[in-house]
Amino acid sequence: MVHVLRQRGDVEIGALLTTINESAQRVAMHAVRVDVLKAQADAIGAPLWMVPIPSPCPNEVYERAMADAVARAVRAGFTHAAFGDLFLEDIRRYREERLAGSGLAPIFPLFDRDPSWTSRLAREMVGAGLRARITCVDPKQIDAAFAGREFDAALLADLPPTVDPCGERGEFHTCAYAGPMFSRPIAVEPGITVERDGFVFTDLTITNQLPNDQMTK
Repeated sequence: MVHVLRQRGDVEIGALLTTINESAQRVAMHAVRVDVLKAQADAIGAPLWMVPIPSPCPNEVYERAMADAVARAVRAGFTHAAFGDLFLEDIRRYREERLAGSGLAPIFPLFDRDPSWTSRLAREMVGAGLRARITCVDPKQIDAAFAGREFDAALLADLPPTVDPCGERGEFHTCAYAGPMFSRPIAVEPGITVERDGFVFTDLTITNQLPNDQMTK
């Protein structure tokens, strides 16, 4: 989404916003470590706004935390919030309803009401140099063996036809570490894979040096 917004030319990315599991210090759903998240923000070149939430997090607590973040953004002069939703109408409608009257207008630069378009999007992202790994899978929707795999052409070929190639229905979540949105790749390596709370997670840690096939000049 960052790359698409920058290509538009009429949007300035002023900050990146995400929720954080306060006790674990990881992205709330993806379970990506905060130090990896900070490295991504640094490579994008935008401030990182982390919204701490408990785990488990009741919906009213989540909405209160997000409302505080929205109010902070409005005070800071922001006018729009961009979301990476692809085709789920109910999720888009929820975001629009929550932001109504807040002073922030939602924009959805990747949204298309035809779910089949995500196959093309996934191939285009891989072809443009996106490098990512699957950090979380829902084993009720996709085999747990996909956890930790590279998001590449081989993975796209192996995905069952019932699985969205971008994981839009929550089949899996990824962590990007290289691509046109970054000023430089991020050195990460996969760690242990664990099952917790009905999901399968693969840990990613920052390394000191990129493998040779990830080096760039």
